Amino acid sequence: MQKQDTQIMFPQAVLVGLITPEQSERQTQEYIEELKFLSHTAGITPQKVFIQRVEYPNTNTFVGPGKLDEICNYIIDKEIDFAIFDDELSPKQLRNIERILKIKILDRTNLILDIFAQRAQTASAKTQVELATLQYMLPRLSRLWGHLDRQRGGGITSRGMGEKQIEADQRIIRQRITLLKQQLKDIDRQMATQRNNRGKLVRAALVGYTNVGKSTLMNILSKSEVFAENKLFATLDTTVRKVIIENLPFLLTDTVGFIRKLPHNLIESFKSTLDEVRQADLLLHVVDISHPAFEEQMLVVNQTLKDILNEEKPEIVIFNKIDAFSFIQKEEDDLTPPTAENISLEELKRTYFNRLHDNCVFVSATEKNNIDELKNILYQKVKEIHVERYPYNDFLFQKFD
Repeated sequence: MQKQDTQIMFPQAVLVGLITPEQSERQTQEYIEELKFLSHTAGITPQKVFIQRVEYPNTNTFVGPGKLDEICNYIIDKEIDFAIFDDELSPKQLRNIERILKIKILDRTNLILDIFAQRAQTASAKTQVELATLQYMLPRLSRLWGHLDRQRGGGITSRGMGEKQIEADQRIIRQRITLLKQQLKDIDRQMATQRNNRGKLVRAALVGYTNVGKSTLMNILSKSEVFAENKLFATLDTTVRKVIIENLPFLLTDTVGFIRKLPHNLIESFKSTLDEVRQADLLLHVVDISHPAFEEQMLVVNQTLKDILNEEKPEIVIFNKIDAFSFIQKEEDDLTPPTAENISLEELKRTYFNRLHDNCVFVSATEKNNIDELKNILYQKVKEIHVERYPYNDFLFQKFD
């Protein structure tokens, strides 16, 4: 009896990006690599990348007509299932591109929403993802109803041709959005009650770019089993654990990771999740130092935090994945400015210790390197916050220190 071939065939896709005066070739290549990772996370296999250098995106088709013809020919020849664009497309661009390519079109926002929908586990996360998805779909419904057939009204009192199908669908979606917003308000109240019931413990929150190792660090520090995987957005639901270092208990929260070009609707929809960051007394900013663009990722996280926070909070920067760090030694006569790719780990440590003083630490969560050093820094920072807030408890630390 012959063994059946059980190989799973994933949908095939082409990826499309632009080089513009606002986005350099290096940045575009990094964004495309991230788009590849997003595609794999969504269960789609990228087959080819198309990049065009333009002054600005084409308002009708994102790329120029010639490039779109090139993409179309490749799609027909290779029988591609998806075309994924590395920016959010307007409703007009989506409609025009889909008419020409005649396959399913995804933009970066749509792809991230799809991943969030796959990853959502709790009622809270599912509600937040559905709200963001419907808000994204609402202005784009016309591409789903190319025929725009009118519904004929029945009965003597009906007037005219009735309303368009798209108008009926828009009304249903708006009603659903209103309902989901009310449900999220109820979830916000429940989560606020839960936070109030946690007592007077200091709260620390793990923040950072997606896939930098926040959940792995959470497992190590709290001795728990939070889901961790080498994929983007492995964690959507907020997890809170009680951690005790020496004699000092505090609460540690693992939050959803950030990403470049994160859809605004997702930030708004995940308000109840991000409230854990707003309520934190201490932020633990986890950075993947092995990533070539880790400094740009830090800027993305800092900008996102600036958008959602009303005040600056104490912060510890945790440079993770030192076990995977590598660099290219510069030639002696190379006078170009140093970059993250040709600076040694020791040089980076000196740079950031000088910049951040005692507020940073270099670790490997998977290899458990320098975890004790991280715990010592955490203990000191949490203790400072606790003593400042509850000075009458200071004698406890004097007793045990």
